[in-house]
Amino acid sequence: MSENSHQTLVQTQFDRQASAYLNSTVHAKGNDLLLLKQQIDGNPQAQILDLGCGGGHVSFALAPLVKHVSAYDISKPMLAVVAQQASQRGLTNIDVCQGDVASLPFAENRFDFVVSRYSAHHWVSWETALSEMRRVLKPTGKLIIIDVISCDNPLLDSFLQTIEMIRDPSHVRNFSLSQWLEGLSRQGFQLEACQQFGLFLEFQAWIERMQPPDEHVATIHSLMGLAGEQVRSYFGIDADGNFTLQSAFIVAH
Repeated sequence: MSENSHQTLVQTQFDRQASAYLNSTVHAKGNDLLLLKQQIDGNPQAQILDLGCGGGHVSFALAPLVKHVSAYDISKPMLAVVAQQASQRGLTNIDVCQGDVASLPFAENRFDFVVSRYSAHHWVSWETALSEMRRVLKPTGKLIIIDVISCDNPLLDSFLQTIEMIRDPSHVRNFSLSQWLEGLSRQGFQLEACQQFGLFLEFQAWIERMQPPDEHVATIHSLMGLAGEQVRSYFGIDADGNFTLQSAFIVAH
């Protein structure tokens, strides 16, 4: 599949799920949002890029703390939801911009912080996106990545990528922490801080957010049922299919 075809797939998947992502508890809440505000607080003149903004939760959390937030996403309906919500919440310092992460329409050294939360696993041109983020950051700026991470264990990695792809064909890859750190280093970033945390996912809500076909849901249930003890233990899979993923909060400069 060409990159343009994948971009179309991502748009198709998320254009119809804009409201679902706005109202998703997983995306709207979390200790990672509190950590994010702590990282940003004390910089009232900061310019923020919310990369792959989705339902806009990062933009809404940070806008009261900074001068300006650019909410950037490939999905027009997502951006329409963000613009509407920003207006309703009186957050006049948020603007929205559509485009691909691999070709950012911003000048060099534009932003004090670039933040991406639960978006990077959809990027085809991951390294190019990292390079673009470095380009638009000020020399003193910081990059903050929050995303589900995979495991270097091939069995656990294969299981995660498989259920993610069956649920959401626009999924590309959850990178492991070691892959993230290596990729950031190659693009000239230096690690400043990193925290890992568990992300509990209620199966039905996880499924409904993307509305896959019934046969895909049945396949995921089957894979979970067939999974060995190592997989079931690592992901904390219970009788209802609920499970826990590992996420990382990465700060680099």
